[in-house]
Amino acid sequence: MSFVSPSDDPKHMHNRAAAMIARKRLLTFVAPVLVLGYFVYIFFAFDIMGLAERARLDNAVTLVSDTYSYKTVVERNNRTGTIDVAVEGERKGTYDASNYPGWVTVGDDAAVITLDDGGTIEIIGDIVRYDVPGFGLIEATQNRTDGVTLNLDTTALPDWISYSKTRVTITTDAARLSLTKARTEVFVYDFGWELFWVTLDSPYSGHSLMEVLTGPQLDPTRPNIAGAWHDFWNNAIWRHGETAWALFETILMAFLGTFGAAIIALPLAFMAAKNFAPFIAVRLLARRLFDFLRGVDGLIWTILLSRAFGPGPMTGALAMLFTDTGSFGKLFSEALENVDGKQIEGIASTGAKPLQRYRFGVLPQIVPVLLSQVLYFLESNTRSATIIGAITGGGIGLLLTQAMITQKDWEEVTYYIILIVLMVMGMDTISSWLRRKLIKGD
Repeated sequence: MSFVSPSDDPKHMHNRAAAMIARKRLLTFVAPVLVLGYFVYIFFAFDIMGLAERARLDNAVTLVSDTYSYKTVVERNNRTGTIDVAVEGERKGTYDASNYPGWVTVGDDAAVITLDDGGTIEIIGDIVRYDVPGFGLIEATQNRTDGVTLNLDTTALPDWISYSKTRVTITTDAARLSLTKARTEVFVYDFGWELFWVTLDSPYSGHSLMEVLTGPQLDPTRPNIAGAWHDFWNNAIWRHGETAWALFETILMAFLGTFGAAIIALPLAFMAAKNFAPFIAVRLLARRLFDFLRGVDGLIWTILLSRAFGPGPMTGALAMLFTDTGSFGKLFSEALENVDGKQIEGIASTGAKPLQRYRFGVLPQIVPVLLSQVLYFLESNTRSATIIGAITGGGIGLLLTQAMITQKDWEEVTYYIILIVLMVMGMDTISSWLRRKLIKGD
């Protein structure tokens, strides 16, 4: 007489199969509904419609154009009547009467600007006239009693003219004109990063590379190459020397934080590994310490340490050290728990002391994992050091934040972002090379 298990009964198996198919059908229906409900929640919770209404595409276009171009500003101080022409409004980029751009003519309390599209802008005292091709003449006047007045019907202005009693702004593809009681400004954009090499007050301004290398001496007190390099490195607008030092600070911050954490975490990891710490209390204490250190985000550590020790790159390095010590401690302790005990026994059979067993029986097994994790964290911390540096006041992150806050020279923001990307790419390449050399032996 044979015994048939209830689970092997055909009817029971059919019921189980039917139940599984029903669950899958339900899941097939429920999953898309849940996903759709989630997106509906996001739509209302994040106020997508309000975001679209608040979007300023004109500001976005201006921002994007600022990243790859520069603007020359023709400015009249409406209180004193003085007119200045400068690149980005910088003092070191101010033209003098001998080298004005060819498209601007400056006279006595007057200036004429000829634009690429055939339009012209005339500044005559408190009056500014903009002859826009295809539209006509726009005349704006400012005075202390009536404020800013316009020769157009202010109730039916095109989108590219913004008007109030205190300001009028005219934005076209060729230029942007702004008139207030305090000043009249004309912004003319051109492609490139002007004054990237040297500023206008340098004797090497306006000279080509070949003229500097092979031409006559341009500064009687300095050789051409040495003088040009000095003026480039100390460029008051682009600050190449300060930027290079800031990049070094960022890399140093990541290096100290990463390797300092690895040095501290390695001996603590032995206290957290089951096969090396026989006392449960010691293991629990070490593991909870690791949980605490990595449970507090690096930015939180940055803020706390900044209040305690003040700003600086060392504060950022300590913040990364605290967080990475917790991460490394967990990773290293797990690697120690998976070591092969036979190798340790073999070393012990030779009469080796405990430290020698660790040195020759344990470390060779975990070094590949240790180095791989440390180098990976070094790559990651190079990026994190940029953000941390913006808070602690050190590294390239500080320069990037300053450039973004001013909202004036976005081409400098582009410059810093490009340098950060190149720095990360360089660290990734070096890390991969070290990983091959130290771990694989290639």
